[in-house]
Amino acid sequence: MLARPRICTVLVLLQLCLASGISWAQDMVKPESLEQGFVLVVKDQSGKANKDNPIYFASSINGWNPADPEYLLSGRSDTRWQIVIDENLQGVSVQFKFTQGGWDREELDAEGNSIPNRSLPLVDASKLGDGERPIIELEVVDFRVPMSLADQVRESGFYRELEVTGDVHRMQVQSGSGASESVTRDLLIWTPPGYDDPENAERDYPVLYMFDGQNIFEQLPGLPDEWHADETAMKLVQSGEIEPIIIVGIPHGGVNRLEEYLPFGRYSSTEGRGDETMAWMLREVKPKIERAFRVRSGRESTAIGGASLGGAMALYASTAYPEHFGMAIVESLPMMGDEGKATEEYLVGVNTWPDKIFIGMGGREVGNDESNQERNAMYRKWAQRVDRLAGRAGVPDSNRKLMIVPTATHNESAWADRFDNALRFLFGK
Repeated sequence: MLARPRICTVLVLLQLCLASGISWAQDMVKPESLEQGFVLVVKDQSGKANKDNPIYFASSINGWNPADPEYLLSGRSDTRWQIVIDENLQGVSVQFKFTQGGWDREELDAEGNSIPNRSLPLVDASKLGDGERPIIELEVVDFRVPMSLADQVRESGFYRELEVTGDVHRMQVQSGSGASESVTRDLLIWTPPGYDDPENAERDYPVLYMFDGQNIFEQLPGLPDEWHADETAMKLVQSGEIEPIIIVGIPHGGVNRLEEYLPFGRYSSTEGRGDETMAWMLREVKPKIERAFRVRSGRESTAIGGASLGGAMALYASTAYPEHFGMAIVESLPMMGDEGKATEEYLVGVNTWPDKIFIGMGGREVGNDESNQERNAMYRKWAQRVDRLAGRAGVPDSNRKLMIVPTATHNESAWADRFDNALRFLFGK
């Protein structure tokens, strides 16, 4: 007779626990879903962060810029670092890492390896007052220390033999734009098979200039992949699918990449100097290449390409200087902070587009999380919009190719996968 009340008591307690658990689960939310934003507090276990070497928040919401002044953490009296994210992210999941101003100074794990992209933990909304921002505490184990130029030459060697398919030559160039105007960098020039054969001594070749030239032929430390431009071009040339071409990789200026590759106005507090970069390229880079290599200098044989900000520069170069570039590869064109308004305003006023333009975009540019579906859809529509603008400006359907790969993300692997399509379209026989 005494067993029934005890069973009922247990059932009541179980129901209370389940109800409490359900309520608790409902209160746990993504910080990105809070209109008031959130606060990140970071403990630097390495001790490398100081006022001269601060910490930056590089993420999917700022174009993965490792030195964005708008996402600079401030030092606190307790030796920790803090940033307030007060914009309404509308629930879009954020992936991020911390850096000290460049991807050569990104955060590392205890073994000295690059960490996977971070995501924000759930927070208990029931414990927040009206409009109160949750405080999320994180730790950084270590930061990568960039090697000096002398160390890089000695240990890895700028002038070591490049591990590429075919022949890649180096050509040193000076200057650039803005903060990169004193930079010395090496152009990387891939020549097709048979280029040095005596029977081809009088032959000239079409040329493709590529921005972000560091990752065109080789994989850089900390990056997921490379463009594999050498392997792809070699295969297509040898199979006869494209005519032999020369590819010129133009390295960016490092931490000043945003300034250097921003052609339309400004982003956050960074003033774009893409016009100065193009002036330098036409003054310094292109003439040197044309003197040293047997490239055809006519616009109908000259292409320019890139991805992300490099894609923005390729689009700008081919529309602002159509007398120099008759073809373009525009991969993963960013919308920047104004959802592409500045770019679109520029393009609407463009009178001359390249003769041929390849536009590539991934269906998951901002990540695979379901909460990013709306943002990813915006990028797909953005690519379609740019393609339509080119069509309205007179570029016929046969000279435009829009390629959207639903599963592709924003990285070198995706651009490499589409590169053969781009080469066939621009240089196919």
